[in-house]
Amino acid sequence: MGRLSTHVLDTATGKPAAGVKIMLYRISGQSHRKIKDVVTNADGRTDGPLLEGGDLTAGSYELVFCAGDYLRASGQAGDGVLFLDEIPIRFGVPDAGQHYHVPLLLSPFGYSTYRGS
Repeated sequence: MGRLSTHVLDTATGKPAAGVKIMLYRISGQSHRKIKDVVTNADGRTDGPLLEGGDLTAGSYELVFCAGDYLRASGQAGDGVLFLDEIPIRFGVPDAGQHYHVPLLLSPFGYSTYRGS
């Protein structure tokens, strides 16, 4: 059974990023349809998979991480314009029977991602 999961690590503090709002969208042609809003827990993860089983289908998706709100709340950014605010990560699911894990490694001035396990 396939599933989609994520987590956020704050590389500036070396800790999980708790309280990060994440929006999940399904992308199809010009359609950008929101599927879910979640918030990371104390471990920087969501309380369950974002999608699993029949809810995960092959196609294109986008996760939008509200990094700016987290960086301000954690004292790593002020009220002005941020270098990183909302971070969109668009990715494909070619086989809905697999596990897709999309982590975000975050700091105030950079981020990275990869397909995790």
